[in-house]
Amino acid sequence: MYNLKIITSTVRPGRKGPLITNWITEIAKKNENFNVEVLDLAVINLPMMNEAAHPAQRKYEHEHTKQWSAKIDEADAFIFVTSEYDFNYPAPLRNALEYLFHEWGYKAAGIVSYGGVSAGTRAANSLKADLSSFKMVPIAESVNFPFFTQNINEKGEFTANEISLKAANTMLKEILRWTKGLKLIKADV
Repeated sequence: MYNLKIITSTVRPGRKGPLITNWITEIAKKNENFNVEVLDLAVINLPMMNEAAHPAQRKYEHEHTKQWSAKIDEADAFIFVTSEYDFNYPAPLRNALEYLFHEWGYKAAGIVSYGGVSAGTRAANSLKADLSSFKMVPIAESVNFPFFTQNINEKGEFTANEISLKAANTMLKEILRWTKGLKLIKADV
């Protein structure tokens, strides 16, 4: 089995990201190829990058960085759940990415985005470009939710249609394919 880390990126009060994260997590857990763990950046609560040494040196001074490094290092693949703030993904996610370098490398990454009319796709495109600089492989298949609040029922639960469910399963299938291949590449490093 492969270790799939699902990272939810929003941290502000009243955030809706955990609802969408719960939705994709339940789908991922049904896939027998993955051990799934959610990493909630609001709970992890990394301060703004405060390590003296560049992340590529892996000379971490702070316990929060060492713990973050261990969590990311044990991952084989990722799903990033991101909203769109000001045409981009949230700053806490960028901060979490920049804490590390080697730990991200040669791992597949899927993206679930949500927002208004754009469905968070501008944030997803920006995130894809940045993930490549960390030597991750952002896969083309993704899940996007426009006007996502329409998917939240009166009980506060997130629901999605069959098209979104199919997109999620397709994304997981591609994450698995890339993860298998990237294991070979990573072993050669």
